[in-house]
Amino acid sequence: MEKISFLFSLLLLIVFGFVNGSPPKEAVGVYELKNGDMSVKFTNWGATIISVVLPDKNGKLGDIALGYGSVKEYMNDTTYFGALVGRVANRIGGAKFSWNGTQYKLVANEGKNMLHGGPKGFGDVVWKVKKYKKDGPALYILFAYDSYDGEEGFPGALKVTVAYTLLAKNQLSVTMKAKAVKKSTPVNLAQHTYWNLGNHDSGDILSEEIQIFASLYTPVDSQLIPTGKLEPVKGTPYDFLKPQTIGSRIKELPKGYDINYALDGTPGKMKKVAVVKDKKSGRVMKLLANQPGVQFYTGNMIKNVKGKGGFIYKAHAALCLETQGFPDSVNHPNFPSQIVTPKKLYEHNMLFKFSIAS
Repeated sequence: MEKISFLFSLLLLIVFGFVNGSPPKEAVGVYELKNGDMSVKFTNWGATIISVVLPDKNGKLGDIALGYGSVKEYMNDTTYFGALVGRVANRIGGAKFSWNGTQYKLVANEGKNMLHGGPKGFGDVVWKVKKYKKDGPALYILFAYDSYDGEEGFPGALKVTVAYTLLAKNQLSVTMKAKAVKKSTPVNLAQHTYWNLGNHDSGDILSEEIQIFASLYTPVDSQLIPTGKLEPVKGTPYDFLKPQTIGSRIKELPKGYDINYALDGTPGKMKKVAVVKDKKSGRVMKLLANQPGVQFYTGNMIKNVKGKGGFIYKAHAALCLETQGFPDSVNHPNFPSQIVTPKKLYEHNMLFKFSIAS
């Protein structure tokens, strides 16, 4: 029944060609990459990952990414399930910033602040499918989006691509690139999949074990805007330098984890980000990336969201590891800059390695 509903919704989109009342430049579809027992599905609505299917320690296949049963539901989504978010992911305090003597007022969508690019960020637009190779040794899909000058208040046109590549040994590579056309502009793209290694419908992730390779984090105020400081994780609930279960100290926080870590390692180089383990399923996820930070989020704001197969997702149903530049860096000169000039290409690389614990 779910499959029939999904196909019907997809057919309506293609036949009528309308998204939120206006005709899209490209039809919205679903695409799959499959290599052995691992398969990943995507939609070009928001360049979104909609499922990641892997075997557990008993060889049983399961979907470890939260999501919906139809593309139409992604169009009304407020959780950013699986989306590619930008032009600037995370929060910008006051929805404004100054650059070269000019102040830019952005479109606020979280109180007076901007979150994940505004009311209609990159996760809420139709991307072009530039390349799609589902057979042969190299399996990948390449999405592209042209962001116009002034979109959500950001200066300058921006050409953006994201390539998802399925590699051997259950590895998924994500490569995000952005080119400023004529004007300098802030860019901070992030991949926003919600992971539950026990399966998307297995309950909360509090018993999953995580290690985050970061000695420092960026404290925030009551609106989750960074204060501009960098503080050590040692002696705080944010310390995951050694593996700990996610739920071990979560009650020391108001709602759960929603914080940016300053990753250890060489700036701009691929580095260890995190390792997540689920003892019941035996699945392990290792993440590497070349960005300075990672937002660790435990789905605190999920409230009775109807997902795939009618399963109801609740708070802490999954975790996000959004590698990124530091939040609100446009308003903190001491943070690594997110400004991209026409002469400098933005490139954000992620590598997910999935395995079974030995």
